[in-house]
Amino acid sequence: MTAAASRFEGSYLGDATRIGAATRMECKICWHVYNPAEGCEHWQVPPGTGFAALPDHWRCPVCDGARDQFMALDGEPVAMETSALPVVATPATGPALPTETIARLEAAFREIHTAQMRGLPIVNDALSVKAVGFRRHGERWLGALVTPWFLNIILLPGDGDDWSGLVPGAKELIEFPSGRYEFVHANRKGVGAYKACSLFSPMFEFASMLQATETASAALVSLFDPSIREDGAQTAEIRRRREEELAPPPEPAPAPNEPVRPSRRALLGMGSAEAADA
Repeated sequence: MTAAASRFEGSYLGDATRIGAATRMECKICWHVYNPAEGCEHWQVPPGTGFAALPDHWRCPVCDGARDQFMALDGEPVAMETSALPVVATPATGPALPTETIARLEAAFREIHTAQMRGLPIVNDALSVKAVGFRRHGERWLGALVTPWFLNIILLPGDGDDWSGLVPGAKELIEFPSGRYEFVHANRKGVGAYKACSLFSPMFEFASMLQATETASAALVSLFDPSIREDGAQTAEIRRRREEELAPPPEPAPAPNEPVRPSRRALLGMGSAEAADA
């Protein structure tokens, strides 16, 4: 292994020897995921090859990034000396993050991107598919999904939910501290049932994947900010709000000393949102 291969920003103490053989690694540049269970067809790496065991010439097959630009996505480090570990408090137990469902969600839209969306004019080729910021929300799981053609807020069911009867395309208003948002029901083969709120579509406002994922993270935080709530407004038609923002200002314009309240769309930093493939 080269000297560069022994350093991984965001991984286990920067030491490649502490990356487990089954740990998936994610490129910080293009978000490509190296899965040891699948290997790498581009570099003819057979399935079952751990990231630390990749040949010296291996680079990201998508963006040609160096291996030291990969971060540990999941998995556990291999055994190490106990004395080398910092002492940390043990977190309270609770329901585990539905990592398999999130991974299936990403995989489903990567397949859609590859099989159906490549070359279409609504696709931003600078972007890829990435699940962002999933965390507990009541009894359910809330996060965002970035694709080259949309950015959606995603709500996944909790352990006690039976969403098998959701009708794809049906709409529902869901309450957050910042307002009520319209979610569309979906039930995708291989993923299961979930609910999606469209924030952006298409995605040409984003020049990079980093910009898109940072926006997704900021939007998730803003959902819980009551200071940007517009009392009395049912925050459903995001596209309608965007069209209002783009429309010419009404006449007469407000006096200079009259405060102008920005819309929640502006405060959330959200752009256009045409109907996206939920």
